[in-house]
Amino acid sequence: MDAVVGLLDGPRAQGAFLLRSVLAPPWSMRIKDEAPLTLVAMVRGDARVVPDEGAVVRLGPGDVAIIRGPAPYTVADDPATAPQVIIHPGQLCTTPDGQELEMMELGVRTWGNSPDGPTMLLTGTYTMRGEVSGRLLNALPPLLVVPGDSWDSPLVPLLAAEMVKNDPGQEAVLDRLLDLLLIAALREWFARPEAEAPAWYKAHSDPVVGRALRMLHNSPAEPWTVASLAARTGVSRAALARRFTELVGEPPMSYLAEWRLALAADLLREPDATVGAVARQVGYGSSFALSTAFKRVRGISPREHRARGTA
Repeated sequence: MDAVVGLLDGPRAQGAFLLRSVLAPPWSMRIKDEAPLTLVAMVRGDARVVPDEGAVVRLGPGDVAIIRGPAPYTVADDPATAPQVIIHPGQLCTTPDGQELEMMELGVRTWGNSPDGPTMLLTGTYTMRGEVSGRLLNALPPLLVVPGDSWDSPLVPLLAAEMVKNDPGQEAVLDRLLDLLLIAALREWFARPEAEAPAWYKAHSDPVVGRALRMLHNSPAEPWTVASLAARTGVSRAALARRFTELVGEPPMSYLAEWRLALAADLLREPDATVGAVARQVGYGSSFALSTAFKRVRGISPREHRARGTA
């Protein structure tokens, strides 16, 4: 499990909002849904992403934009086009004056103002902020674009083709395709010099620290110590502690403690999860031990956390 996959594996898309938009100018959508992360993939034509702060970004065919919430932004054919649709939390659509709006349906998961519009874009929205992905989200700029001419990925046309199907299990297929597109785009982005990849991502390529990170990610329930981790990586305890802290930015056991609580936060939102079962999965000896650590770091108990997530 590598760094990106490890951080995304807990809060995978579950019933993500996916929409194919077919549009003819003039068009403009104001996005105020407060979603933590949204992907916009251009199939054909072009669009402009207009953040409230920062430069306007043009998207062309094959481009993938990753937009980190919750700040609002606008997607339009031209920055000068006034918004015609406002998208609120829960994907409620209204006119700019607040009247509820019925989208023009053009097929399965397809909306737009023209069935033959020259612009087609795909939108995939992660509607819940997952605790595990917090480290990743904090490493991303508010808006990044992976240009279509810089990577050869079949995922955008595949997602476009699957989005209009309504076969059994289609929601799960689309969730996984969205995850794949996100991971592929992030991997491409972090490889670019201007991305300024975070320390924990760069550390994955280190032969010693990268191996240690993979072991922590794959086996959080194991009773790790710096000594046992060092023995498994083939270096001394002092060498591992020094190198891990230097590359990741924190000591191995601090990283592990944060990782365990982040995993616990996601697992606690599973319908049948119990605090005791989650504690065992993430390396705590009892529900009391997990509850104590969880409340100390996050300020609420595991049960309160779960109640907030399912409310």
